[in-house]
Amino acid sequence: MSAHLTCLTSVLALSAAIAVPAAAEMNFNRVASFATPANMALGEDRTRETSPEIIAATDDGMTLVYTDSPLGVLGMIDITDPHAPKPLGNIELGGEPTSVALFDRHAFVGVNTSESYTAPSGHLAIINLDTKAEVARCDIGGQPDSVAVQKDGSLLSIAIENERDEDLGDGELPQMPAGSLVQFDVKDALVDCDAMRVVDLTGLAQIGGSDPEPEFVGINGKGETVVTLQENNHLAIIDRDGNVASHFSAGSVDLEQVNASRDGRLTFDATLENVLREPDAVKWLDDDHFITANEGDMNGGSRGWTVFNTSGEVVYESGISFENAVAQIGHYPEKRAGKKGVEPESVETGTFEGTPMAFIGAERASVVGVYDMTDVANPQLQQLLPSGIAPEGIVAIPGRNLLVTANEKDFIEDRGVRAHVMIYEYTEAPAAYPQLTSAGMDEIVGWGALSGLVADANDAGIMYAVNDSFYKFQPTIFTIDANQTPARITNALPVTRAGYPAQKLDMEGIALDGNGGFWIASEGRTDRTIPHAIYHVGSDGEIDREIGLPDALMSVERRFGFEGITQIGDTLWMAVQREWRDDPENHVKLVAYNLETEEWGAVLYEKADPARGWTGLSEITAHGDYVYVIERDNQIGSNAAVKNIYRIPMSDMQPVALGGDLPVVQKELVRDLMPDLQSLNGYVQDKVEGLAIDVTGTAYIVTDNDGVDDHSGETLFLNLGNISH
Repeated sequence: MSAHLTCLTSVLALSAAIAVPAAAEMNFNRVASFATPANMALGEDRTRETSPEIIAATDDGMTLVYTDSPLGVLGMIDITDPHAPKPLGNIELGGEPTSVALFDRHAFVGVNTSESYTAPSGHLAIINLDTKAEVARCDIGGQPDSVAVQKDGSLLSIAIENERDEDLGDGELPQMPAGSLVQFDVKDALVDCDAMRVVDLTGLAQIGGSDPEPEFVGINGKGETVVTLQENNHLAIIDRDGNVASHFSAGSVDLEQVNASRDGRLTFDATLENVLREPDAVKWLDDDHFITANEGDMNGGSRGWTVFNTSGEVVYESGISFENAVAQIGHYPEKRAGKKGVEPESVETGTFEGTPMAFIGAERASVVGVYDMTDVANPQLQQLLPSGIAPEGIVAIPGRNLLVTANEKDFIEDRGVRAHVMIYEYTEAPAAYPQLTSAGMDEIVGWGALSGLVADANDAGIMYAVNDSFYKFQPTIFTIDANQTPARITNALPVTRAGYPAQKLDMEGIALDGNGGFWIASEGRTDRTIPHAIYHVGSDGEIDREIGLPDALMSVERRFGFEGITQIGDTLWMAVQREWRDDPENHVKLVAYNLETEEWGAVLYEKADPARGWTGLSEITAHGDYVYVIERDNQIGSNAAVKNIYRIPMSDMQPVALGGDLPVVQKELVRDLMPDLQSLNGYVQDKVEGLAIDVTGTAYIVTDNDGVDDHSGETLFLNLGNISH
């Protein structure tokens, strides 16, 4: 089967699987998130970087153990109750842990102690998990990258990568010393250091054959070790005695329907030919088949995953289908389009309730794909799970119906989102995610950074959303049908000027004009020549009117401008996100523009005094006798505190001429959104950007995922029920 035909088949299968979930089906849903700084001891500096990477579970599935390279430790988590994980602390290792495997309450850890690329060194540390003491240490002669133990605990294999310096000679191979594979026989969770077997991997690959860089290892039930040579685009199988049983190129693929350029647009129309797979992680599915995650490194990265048999034959190739499916749920990392896209980096397998499954982690999209592997030649995509930022390791615990991801990215200052381990449970329940998808459309439609929402005037559950300036060359109005689960994007209308994609827009709000068109509020950034403005967009997407702000506003403007728009009679009302220069502290304007008289006015809204960062408004919508606004802080994760919907009596919306004393409107709390934002058991998203109330009074909110830029990519699209009572 060709890669592009496989792509089409898998994407169509995803549309069916995601768009029409059955309540009686078994699904994975996230039940808990554990922020790894919690494993630091009392009094330690928790502002230090922490990064859970490779993760494993004890035989009973009650304890998780992960490597944390920045801290130089093993972290441990008690998941006796998977819904309430508890810290078990960190174990110091005296070096950088790169991988861990567990057997019989012992951890086998590869520890990197290299002084330089040309003088690599490292050791195997064996840790007793009950005493947290090191019980053995073996010099392994180089820099370890991956560790695997046979299921029966009798064999240990370690990839000695001796990685290259990417800044030397454009990172090209060869760069000595070469990598290798080492093996130990294991008895009673101990090894004989003097009996280490070194497997020479030089001369196997056509690419950089003198300098193999083994990346990842896995061991099957026969004691055969499969090893990926990522930079060499090669695979080798080593037998129980340390002999090279077979080896073969990882090969290449041709890809169609690719978003291949970082250009501020999501356009899946490129073709890439002869893309080297360059596999990273590898995992045995059974004794005769293994799966590679084709992240890429030097010259490749095929954006998908592959099933090989032990003869080196490709049994299944995902092609671009996995990446396209990720785009349909709003997780496509457009800034990585010109490189390796979603970068599948991790893979895990396990049999749950009698069904063999594969789990593919996309590092840049922060998504895990769940595949039914009953037919190894025709896997079926069942789910796409939201993860923390940059899933690096995955462990399946079928005996407890659990799946766990280790997400390595730790944003201490920039975002405040700490690194997480996330836990999923396989139960008889509907899939909680995604909550919005474009699956089912005639073409691949990617989306993200949704920043404004409005309900259709007549049809319940139908809404329109806009994206913001992250997609600066692709401003779009999306039609959303929330009468389906998950809600489905059914149309993507480009916003144009003179027939071309409109530029210098930052669409943050949308309102209906009553005649089939829209009013758009664009937040300005005058230091980047983006004007604060209101635009009228016809039903064809063409901008036919621009309303600039008057001098009375522009003379006091700041970059945080209009974040929502709604229409009441002949008047457009816009919510300004934060204080401008003439506003009292913790007060912002609700600005009015009369379409008939062209007069401007405003009232003041008093917002909360923030505990951290700032608070502001991010949406405004009129419904019934009230105007509803979203007031939120800019905090994320555990720092988030203010995410609220308030309402203002319509009678208070009496604008006063600009420049005078503006009246302060009354506000009434309608809903604290924090429980809603915690409902998926991940970290709390900061940007609740859209609010719409349909003709039945049902309210919907949507979050902005920042275009998956330093973000998990999660978009929450939530039905809040009737809000008008």
